[in-house]
Amino acid sequence: MAETQQKSPVTNLAPEEVSRWLDDGGAVLVDVREPFEHAEERIADAKHAPLSKFDPDAVRAAHPDSKVVFHCRSGKRSADAASRFARDGETTYHLAGGIEAWKAAGHPTVRPAKAARIPVMRQVQIAAGSLVTLGVVLGLLVSPWFLALSAFVGCGLMFAGATGWCGMALFLGKMPWNRVSASGASCAA
Repeated sequence: MAETQQKSPVTNLAPEEVSRWLDDGGAVLVDVREPFEHAEERIADAKHAPLSKFDPDAVRAAHPDSKVVFHCRSGKRSADAASRFARDGETTYHLAGGIEAWKAAGHPTVRPAKAARIPVMRQVQIAAGSLVTLGVVLGLLVSPWFLALSAFVGCGLMFAGATGWCGMALFLGKMPWNRVSASGASCAA
């Protein structure tokens, strides 16, 4: 008795294949990164549907006659979005390796010409390092209970590294200095 293997509904595509599909007009690229990430650097003409607010039906309605290819920074979140988008075993598409693979393959990206600012992930590193240092100094000089602050931040960093989800980055991304104008292309109706 032979076992049947169920095919994954998500198909990983190389940057070259995605580029051909985009050039032919048969596909739409959807960036599922958060707004602050999309604003820092993006693939030209990529639509935006952040994973934190992802609505597969809205994406499907916005692009009814196109192959939808999802991407993020490295591929983990876009694979999740592609899985959520798939229904009834239909094949969905995902840019393997995300925007990092796109750039490594020599394809261009768009960066805004506005004044440079510190990327959110560097802001996370500065904030986390400052909180750890503050917790250690206060723990030595005031009360050992302040060491719990350093432990809390350290656990948060381990969680972010293990899951790819960083609450501090999402929080900092909503700060006034990181707010993004709503002028970018979106999949929302």
